[in-house]
Amino acid sequence: MLLALRLTGLGWYIAICIVVGVVGGLGLDKLTGTVPLFTLLGTVLGSVVAFWGLYKMVQPVLYGMKSGKSTGDERGEH
Repeated sequence: MLLALRLTGLGWYIAICIVVGVVGGLGLDKLTGTVPLFTLLGTVLGSVVAFWGLYKMVQPVLYGMKSGKSTGDERGEH
């Protein structure tokens, strides 16, 4: 159950990071007058932040599985 709750928001986290990068890039492009530059940079930066954060969120789950620890809750459920 705890694992399911931890992994539930990963898709939303990725989507929000990328959308924030794109919207920020569009705003900077409108402000500076450069059309694709900041939008592309915002997309790349949002993607990098999203997948780095995804790795950090999934890392404890992966290491818990490698060491044989339970990924269930405190009562020992699997």
